[in-house]
Amino acid sequence: MAVTSAGILLHRRSETVLLVHPGGPFFENKDAGAWSIPKGEIEPGEDPRTRALIEFGEETGTDLGAPELTPLGEIRQKGGKVVIAFAVEGDLDAGAIVSNTFEIEWPPRSGRRATFPEVDRAAWLSLDEAREKINPAQAPLLDRLIQVTSSDTSAA
Repeated sequence: MAVTSAGILLHRRSETVLLVHPGGPFFENKDAGAWSIPKGEIEPGEDPRTRALIEFGEETGTDLGAPELTPLGEIRQKGGKVVIAFAVEGDLDAGAIVSNTFEIEWPPRSGRRATFPEVDRAAWLSLDEAREKINPAQAPLLDRLIQVTSSDTSAA
């Protein structure tokens, strides 16, 4: 069974989006195609909205409270992971994020353990910039954001 994660695409109106860059040595020198929405694995029976909010808090250090989340559907990444995404309008200081950490053996086969932040940086990006940086499988989420935000404004 494929791993399923849930995440949040935070946006300012629909003009800029917050993406995060994964921490650790594997992504240290990767940029284009490496960025992501803050997300994390859903436990069996867990509500995806709840997990998305928890992961956003863990990866950015920002508690969004209990906002109304707009579903963006799901995508499947290259490795098979399914990501259920939600959008919410908001703001935060991307330069001040504080991420949780993970530990791995580093360097490989060295017997030593090293701790790295799960997210090493975040940035507000225009939709065009985001398309260049985001994991290609997550790019449809940007289009879906445009669809749901334009339908919100046309209904007003």
